[in-house]
Amino acid sequence: MTGRTASATLNRLRAVDWTGDWDFAFGNVKSRRVLFREYTRRAAVWAQAYAAVGGRPFFDVTSYVDPEFQPTPELAAELAEFLDRLPNGEVRQTCSGVVRMAELRARNPAAFSDLPDLYERLVLFYERGGEFIRDDAGFLDLTGVRFRPGTLESHLGNPPVTLLGDTVLDALDADGQVVYSTAEDRQGPLLRRRVLRDEQSDEVFGRDLRWESTDLIPDTEAEAKEAGPGRPGRAQGGQAHRGDRGRRHASLRGGPEISRSDVRGEADPSVRYPHDHRSPAQKHPPQTQTSTSVPLALW
Repeated sequence: MTGRTASATLNRLRAVDWTGDWDFAFGNVKSRRVLFREYTRRAAVWAQAYAAVGGRPFFDVTSYVDPEFQPTPELAAELAEFLDRLPNGEVRQTCSGVVRMAELRARNPAAFSDLPDLYERLVLFYERGGEFIRDDAGFLDLTGVRFRPGTLESHLGNPPVTLLGDTVLDALDADGQVVYSTAEDRQGPLLRRRVLRDEQSDEVFGRDLRWESTDLIPDTEAEAKEAGPGRPGRAQGGQAHRGDRGRRHASLRGGPEISRSDVRGEADPSVRYPHDHRSPAQKHPPQTQTSTSVPLALW
């Protein structure tokens, strides 16, 4: 939010569809999860810096930073009118903080330069699907994924995620396909074919623990049979994941995650995936039968 006026920031929040298209929010489920996780990390950093541990993560931090701060009467009236339309108290509290922080920064642009921008990731989260709500079990429903709030220490221990521009966020949510293959005797290398927006890349997992380009994957079933058992193909045990929404959600629930280079790679124990938004077919999609045990993940 650095560099934005309070009025421009308020208009940005006004443009959010807070309780709108579920499909739109669910289509952005991966990027929203990463944005929300980064927001909770930053909220922990600010809470520690200003002794606001009891208020985090959904707080108006300006009341801790400068208890005497008051926005202009005109801005206060516009903000109050906007907040009355928001769906729940935690969203209202954070949006109040977003606008009031923009005004506080405008009065002192050099302030807080040693801390990460607190609210920008949360505003991006809102723009990519609207509200979050707290369920009866204490989880936060982010529309398509549930997030379990952690301790201050656990959030402070999360690695920063800084490369979250529109290109990266859109790539996180893109539909695609990944096929993992290996020889039936499991003696050969691990291979994968990635297809995203009609672009295909074949890679092998090398000895230096990196994915490298390869031409080892046959393009057709006939080529796979001709190559024999030493060259793995999909007919010999490749596992596929298609990026349609039903299967994507099932894959996120079912197995370990391999994430992009700008996102933490291990599975996140703070995340739970809901059962109430999907049809029985989506909850239990048909699985590809394979003879290998290659990890399956959304790329």
